[in-house]
Amino acid sequence: MAKGGGRGLIRATAEDLWRNRPLVLSLYRQILRALNSPDLPLGHAARLAKKAECRAIFLFGAEERSIRNTRDLVDAARHTLGVLERGRIP
Repeated sequence: MAKGGGRGLIRATAEDLWRNRPLVLSLYRQILRALNSPDLPLGHAARLAKKAECRAIFLFGAEERSIRNTRDLVDAARHTLGVLERGRIP
């Protein structure tokens, strides 16, 4: 891990990003699968909108270079997955 500019921001190295990649991709795929569940009370258009929202969040997160923000993305994805598995809409 490298520190950036003495401002307390911890930037992710290429190794950190590579290590988190499988976890982030797995969470992304699990959320998309959970959104396809017939247990969720979503119509077709609402389901597509939720998938697009999820895709946008993960695309934005893929460009993130801060370790803390990457951890926050993983934590939020785990929480969202838990909510979806209970049959609720996040």
